[in-house]
Amino acid sequence: MEQKKPKKRHSLAVNGNMLSGTIRKWFPLFLLPTVAAFAIGFVYPFIKGIYLSFCNFKTTSNAKFVGLENYIKALSDSSFMHSFWFTALFAIVSLVLINVIAFAVAYALTRGIKGSNIFRTVFFMPNLIGGIVLGYIWSMIFDGILSRYGTSILLDSTLGFWGLIILMCWQQIGYMMIIYIAGLQSVPEELIEAAKIDGANGWQTLFHVTIPCVMPSITICTFLSLTNGFKLFDQNMALNGGQPFEFLADGNVIKTTEMLALNIYNTFYQNSNSRGVGQAKAVIFFLLVAALGLIQLNATRKKEVQQ
Repeated sequence: MEQKKPKKRHSLAVNGNMLSGTIRKWFPLFLLPTVAAFAIGFVYPFIKGIYLSFCNFKTTSNAKFVGLENYIKALSDSSFMHSFWFTALFAIVSLVLINVIAFAVAYALTRGIKGSNIFRTVFFMPNLIGGIVLGYIWSMIFDGILSRYGTSILLDSTLGFWGLIILMCWQQIGYMMIIYIAGLQSVPEELIEAAKIDGANGWQTLFHVTIPCVMPSITICTFLSLTNGFKLFDQNMALNGGQPFEFLADGNVIKTTEMLALNIYNTFYQNSNSRGVGQAKAVIFFLLVAALGLIQLNATRKKEVQQ
């Protein structure tokens, strides 16, 4: 009986080696559909889009190369620069509010209060609603309230800005809360107990033990909040469409609550002669969001601690 065990183990090892060899031999065949779909659906359109940003075109088949002309027009467009600064302010304010409130809610729900699971579900539910639907819902809510005061979210850029902030916070806080809850639940109890033994109060434990331990969650939530703030499109279009308008002395019109993504959309589709400029704006937008995301990831990861 004792002599059969080595034979069985030997046969299992042989079968395992044969299986590994078969997988190594044929894995390119199984990987090919995914790689092909990625190349067709992302890589080719991405490269084509960069090329078209240097062209004037109405359709992609009649593109005419014009060099940096589209980029010069894009950067000299007053509406584009206004949208950039408006979007930057929106992203910063929403980033702070979303993460502070989401962390506070997550911290409260991990203190063992009754009905915490119900609260988690309720806070997360707004994230399941589509952006267009959410924009129209909040547009009706704001108009119903502001009509009593003789104004509208479409008539005041300040109201439009804070309307977008409220909408974004209402939608995103529940999602970020779930990530923070996961981070808070992974904090070692030994560290909390050691801090209490050393005489640390609740605030000292929070800032010197808990927050450093949840830095990976803070990194993820900060990255998502920042990029989502810059990429906001459907809520902006549905809530106020960038209104109200501002007429400049040179005859140009600026939509005072228009964000970058909506500005690019309007440039590309409202005038077929400016599609190259719209494509150039899209490339600038991509580089901007990618650079900000990488800088933020690098900055927050340096503060993460090993548990």
